[in-house]
Amino acid sequence: MLKKLFLCGLLLACFLAPGFCQRPDSLVFSGYAEAYYGYDFSRPANHERPFFIYNHKRHNEISLNLLLARAAYASARVRGALGVMFGTYPHYNLAAEPGLQRLVYEASLGVRLSERHPIWLDVGVMPSHIGFESAIGADCWTLSRSLMAENSPYFEAGARLSYTNPAATLYAAGLVLNGWQRVWRPDGFQRPSFGLQLTYRPSAYLTLNYSNFLGYDRPDSLRSFRHYHNFYAVFAKNRWGLTAGLDLGSDLSTDALRHRGTWLTPVVIARRQVGRAAWLAVRAEYFRDKTPVLLAEQAAVMGFSVNLDRQLTEKVLWRTEYKVFRADGPLFKGHHENHALLTALCLKI
Repeated sequence: MLKKLFLCGLLLACFLAPGFCQRPDSLVFSGYAEAYYGYDFSRPANHERPFFIYNHKRHNEISLNLLLARAAYASARVRGALGVMFGTYPHYNLAAEPGLQRLVYEASLGVRLSERHPIWLDVGVMPSHIGFESAIGADCWTLSRSLMAENSPYFEAGARLSYTNPAATLYAAGLVLNGWQRVWRPDGFQRPSFGLQLTYRPSAYLTLNYSNFLGYDRPDSLRSFRHYHNFYAVFAKNRWGLTAGLDLGSDLSTDALRHRGTWLTPVVIARRQVGRAAWLAVRAEYFRDKTPVLLAEQAAVMGFSVNLDRQLTEKVLWRTEYKVFRADGPLFKGHHENHALLTALCLKI
């Protein structure tokens, strides 16, 4: 009798929620830790590297860039994620957020809106839809983040409507956001911002992406409107990889649609596997913000870096990088150049 009741209950559950019977529910826990040591040859007295970077910020001390604990739940119709973080990355990059909000890496809930098509609505705090890099260094080709990543959102808060085609070659998402990398809106911010992402994978080796941001990062009283566009392509096959990206952004005055300022950021990264468990990467980049818009000072900065990775175990990655910045003015405490040597140990579980 109990077996019959159990089977009837199971069949009833499948009838009432057919989507949930397509696959079992899953709850996955993961973690990431990245400890680093950085030596800035300009030897800043306050132990802080240049003002326009937020990762691996500390000079001449052993620090923790990111310690992340994450839980993710997924079923056929519902998904969610919660991530809590510590380290110098959240300390600097979320300095504008209040209190405990600085510890939130991710806090989102999603629901599938269609049984026939993979259309999802996700709301909450989520990783940014912009760029090919994230705060999780082990997922990136270089130890440090590019100037493009450091000066665009790492995270966002709002709602995202997304669709993936059956062949998983096309992903499209539209977003309503609280602003340019903002969870809590400061006083004087009332207007919503918007975003779009289109990702196309014509083959297993090539990814093409376009993302944008259309909205506001200044109080309503200043009547400033930001439009920003991010393009990148990633090619990876056998031992070789190549990433090319371009950022274009501008802030406008909505009174007369006058340009308040513009910025651009091209970057190219080439990567080569040089051993059974070793990779070499070189990066060239440029950041121009002469008005300025994103930075506190006018800047045109060129960057070059060389990166060597070695996979010590399945879960442990050791990284070393030499990085050079050159500015068109004395941007680095009276100097035109900045040199730094970084090394990091990453654990991903």
